[in-house]
Amino acid sequence: MIWIGVVVGALVVGAAVTVVAGRVGALAPPVSTRRDVLVPADGELTAQDLRAVRFTVAWRGYARDEVDALLARLEADAEAREKAAEVSDEESAGE
Repeated sequence: MIWIGVVVGALVVGAAVTVVAGRVGALAPPVSTRRDVLVPADGELTAQDLRAVRFTVAWRGYARDEVDALLARLEADAEAREKAAEVSDEESAGE
């Protein structure tokens, strides 16, 4: 008889918690700090494109320092290519 009282009591407490939780409302949707940046699918990536890229960080996500190091290297390479192209364009325009 005691077990029936315990089970009924647990059900009553569970129902009360469910009702209260329903009235209070669900958790707010998660806030995303991700900047929605679209990288051009065609053409070459520029240094500005690489500066704007942000990755979503999640539990069991990526090693941030490794990705940041790679992005810095790609950005430097892109800037070097852009400067070389500008110099080349200026030399060919001066001829």
